[in-house]
Amino acid sequence: MKYIAFFTALCLSNVPATAQDLVYHADPTIDCLADATDPAMRHACIGAAANLCMVDNPGGFSTPGMGGCLDYERAWWDARLNDVYGQLLVQHAERPAVLDKMRAMQRTWISYRDARCDFEFVQWEGGTGQGPALLACLMTATAAQTLVLEDQLR
Repeated sequence: MKYIAFFTALCLSNVPATAQDLVYHADPTIDCLADATDPAMRHACIGAAANLCMVDNPGGFSTPGMGGCLDYERAWWDARLNDVYGQLLVQHAERPAVLDKMRAMQRTWISYRDARCDFEFVQWEGGTGQGPALLACLMTATAAQTLVLEDQLR
């Protein structure tokens, strides 16, 4: 996990001035999710906003541009995950056994996400794709867990 924080910061701190001003909107992902009628379609929405960000911004397919776009969507999914987790805490407030298992699942998922993305990162062996690969992994894993939690809301 030591790589994740370091390379997220490194990738975003070295973004050239033009890429720092990336125009990012979560709308493509939001719209995709609104139109999705089943779990597979919802999962296919992951990355929609990041992909459009790369297409719509000059330098969007540069290493820093990709990293910035992927991290914007990762942060959007992370905020959504935290929101749904909070809703589930309220939903199950009177069910301590459910809360205990949910908290244990989330802690285990964080460890899994970190190990999975560390594995993705080291496969690049210092190449320029290392940062975007890490951020894509974090975005995808966070989004997938968000969808798992959202399926539990009543």
